Amino acid sequence: MPVEPHLAYPSSSATETVLGVTATRLGSADRVSQPRRFVVSDIHGHPEGLLAALREKDLTDQDEAWVGGDAQLWVLGDYFDRGPDGVGVVDLLIRLAVEAEAAGGQLTALLGNHEVLTLGKHRFGAITIQTPQGERSFAASWARNDGQAADQKRLTEHHLNWLMERPGMALVDEHLLIHSDVDVYRQWGSTVQEVNDYLLQALHTSDPETLWSLWSALTKRAAFQGLDGVDAAQGMLAQFGGSHIFHGHSIIGEDEGWPASATKGPKHYAEDTVTAIDGGLFLGGPCLVVEF
Repeated sequence: MPVEPHLAYPSSSATETVLGVTATRLGSADRVSQPRRFVVSDIHGHPEGLLAALREKDLTDQDEAWVGGDAQLWVLGDYFDRGPDGVGVVDLLIRLAVEAEAAGGQLTALLGNHEVLTLGKHRFGAITIQTPQGERSFAASWARNDGQAADQKRLTEHHLNWLMERPGMALVDEHLLIHSDVDVYRQWGSTVQEVNDYLLQALHTSDPETLWSLWSALTKRAAFQGLDGVDAAQGMLAQFGGSHIFHGHSIIGEDEGWPASATKGPKHYAEDTVTAIDGGLFLGGPCLVVEF
């Protein structure tokens, strides 16, 4: 499925006056080029894998510096766990965001469920939480999800503040960007901004049950698959805008029944309204940097 930004241009050059202001319509030869736009997801403690993938797209160089100019990159969450250096991933994203902005580009990192887990483990540890499934704790869930002790030890206030400011959604042209392939986002607000405002409040909570509810909701998956998948995707798009969804979270190889290493590219499904981009980097799959 070709996935391109929604761009509207007049078909020919002409000069016209609107409300007394002379404006020039741009023809095809005069069109201002749009920046390249990319999505990537689920780095899971492997900064070297992300850097290699960014180099292939000419976004970073051999010195790990941003060379993408005005390109725009959205990272769809899950920087921690399952790999050795989640803090290294966060440090890399923070640095590249500064370098991209200085070059006229943009790097925006969204919230994944493992960022919620990282915050929960740091803030609430082994505190018992009453859930509909019984007693739970962030510490136990973090351990089951291959949480890395070195990451918890290296977290600074700067890292924590950055994590608590992560938006959960973005709408770019006709593309709705989210981490998890779930439609629970619809319960958190009627617009992208309302959802992000809700998440900002939830991430700053001092109540472990509130943060656990967020973690639990974002760990679910596959809402856009199966008989009701198209309807679920269309419901998200009708509520938040756009005509296409990018998400990470669900590993393509696991969904398709093949090893992660056999994944060659993103998965387009739900009548081409949804694209999954988690290649399963921590399982030996590709880090998929997908251009719109």
